[in-house]
Amino acid sequence: MKAGIIVFPGINRERDMAIALERSSGRAPRMVWHTETDLDGLDLVVIPGGFSYGDYLRCGAMAAQSPVMGAVRRHVARGGYLLGACNGFQIIVEAGLLPGALLRNASLRFLAMDCHLRVERSDTAFANHYQRGQVVCAVLAHGEGNYFADDATLDRLEADGLVAFRYATPAGEITAGAALNGSARNIAGIYSADLRVLGLMPHLENLVDPLTGGTDGKPLFDALAA
Repeated sequence: MKAGIIVFPGINRERDMAIALERSSGRAPRMVWHTETDLDGLDLVVIPGGFSYGDYLRCGAMAAQSPVMGAVRRHVARGGYLLGACNGFQIIVEAGLLPGALLRNASLRFLAMDCHLRVERSDTAFANHYQRGQVVCAVLAHGEGNYFADDATLDRLEADGLVAFRYATPAGEITAGAALNGSARNIAGIYSADLRVLGLMPHLENLVDPLTGGTDGKPLFDALAA
């Protein structure tokens, strides 16, 4: 896939994401400044993590109003793929492209640590290099990663198989203690109904090289590059 990374003022994970994408595809992604409105030619758009607009107001709320987001909506409408990681997940939710909200962590503290995720399905363009039920390591770095939705929305996500990843123990058990940010039903990432949009709170792009702690994140980018 030909990929582009959206760059907002304050975003600081775009280089990590670019490294992960290029390592798997052999092609450097296009960097797209937030005032651009032309995403033609891109198969995959990525909104990385960081602190867009300083995370003032609700995290991602200001970025969701940027000119580029109209182009992102058109990209999704024509069948393009979209990945939002951490702040990118927040932006996608604020833009109405995925349901729910990202609230303050249950501890009211910023979390910066490793976590474990269980892969809930492996038949998507994002996860087909994983196995269903596989447990992978990822990196938490957020203050507002507590996924919330009303019960009807959560039930629909479950029924339609749209939960992508859940916080788990290293053994793959889904326990309350594994969701350190307090996310409802341990949800760490969700898909859109057509499985072309993925919002994911932890940073899998930080684990694509043994020198940085492991390669558990690389299969996601290998899948996208296939």
